[in-house]
Amino acid sequence: MKMFAKTAALLTILILILVTAGYIMEQKKEYKIDENLKGKVNLIVVEKSKRQLALYHNNELLKTYKISLGKNPAGHKQFEGDSKTPEGIYHIDSKNPKSKYFLNLGISYPNEKDKENAARHNKSAGGDIKIHGLPNGFSMAEPLFDIYGDWTEGCIAVSNNDMAELYEIIDIDTKIEIKP
Repeated sequence: MKMFAKTAALLTILILILVTAGYIMEQKKEYKIDENLKGKVNLIVVEKSKRQLALYHNNELLKTYKISLGKNPAGHKQFEGDSKTPEGIYHIDSKNPKSKYFLNLGISYPNEKDKENAARHNKSAGGDIKIHGLPNGFSMAEPLFDIYGDWTEGCIAVSNNDMAELYEIIDIDTKIEIKP
């Protein structure tokens, strides 16, 4: 039993060291950002079935990104805790450089229709839906991102490099349409 406790303690320390190192690396890393996209994006389209986020300017496709979704991705988010990613038309309502994930863009979910639907079932619609990168400190795990699949609680996740670019080029109030 003592050996197990020592091994567990050492493993915990190792994980903390790796997460701390990853967090420090994230803060110092320089990300590639296409400056030509700044001020041009007026629509974000997420196609959940394709696991793709696309940026548009006046119906012209500018760029696409690979995404991960909530752990239960089929269908529209209805209630807090259902691990679904919403579907519908929303807008970017905030930017947070200090979230527990690498940067984030807030999505205006829930709207009035979402709230009314949840209330009919005596439940909360939830909220706090974001576009974000990996959890802080886990940038070293980014190569696993492609094989990890859907892992969020309902958010839209992208690689840290993609998140750095989106954070810089997307303005508050940009329309986002999330499709099945």
